[in-house]
Amino acid sequence: MSHQSEYDDSMVRMLGLIWGEGYMAPGGPGNVAKILENIDTRGKRILDIGCGVGGPAMEMATCHGAQVVGIDLEAALVQRAQRAAGERNLLQRCTFQRVDPGPLPFDDQVFDIVVSSGAVTQTPDKTALFSEIYRVLKAAGWFSCYEWLGTGNDESADMRYWIETEGLTYEMRTLDEYHDLLTAARYDAVSVVDASAWYQREAQREYDSLKGELYPDLIATLGQEDADHFVENWRAMLVVMNKGEMKQAYMRGRRLE
Repeated sequence: MSHQSEYDDSMVRMLGLIWGEGYMAPGGPGNVAKILENIDTRGKRILDIGCGVGGPAMEMATCHGAQVVGIDLEAALVQRAQRAAGERNLLQRCTFQRVDPGPLPFDDQVFDIVVSSGAVTQTPDKTALFSEIYRVLKAAGWFSCYEWLGTGNDESADMRYWIETEGLTYEMRTLDEYHDLLTAARYDAVSVVDASAWYQREAQREYDSLKGELYPDLIATLGQEDADHFVENWRAMLVVMNKGEMKQAYMRGRRLE
């Protein structure tokens, strides 16, 4: 199965301006800390699914003492991540590879921790993905992620408009559905924690910055048309977040045997 690239250079540069260079998900370095909270990472082997341009993986290597393998569907992102790791002399602790959709290209029980930020949201077959993550986890290993969620109701015109401005593929599930999916995939100690209030505050701050202090940088980096598009994108996102149609959550589960 082929994958069509959805993250062009303009989007990567824009996300870096908002969340920090190398980061393609809300919260930047703070988000990585939340995903790994209370999980022992020193000397552990971590798989980062949907690694993007590598910021979180390199942070896990440098700040959390882990050996990290980052994977992504998009070759251009992986190449940028590998290059950035090389520039920071991290290739002994942090490597990246492109993968195809479907089964993970790893043996059984080879990772202590599997993390993701946004990749599950964009994966249609979450049952298969959770099963594959379970397979590659060692006994007592943790899967932990941050994802965007829906309500299970029909999409409103505002929701359809926001997704159109995003230009990305989303397959959103509800808090309860994610809990059930993880439980059905045999994970223990499953938790799904609503983080919507946190990101509502963050997204409002980001929007104010995008149309204010960051706006000249956006124009210089992206050009007027793309800059205005991304400001509108954030406005549209705030609408559906404030209506409660788009939520966020931190989710995790552990493989016991």
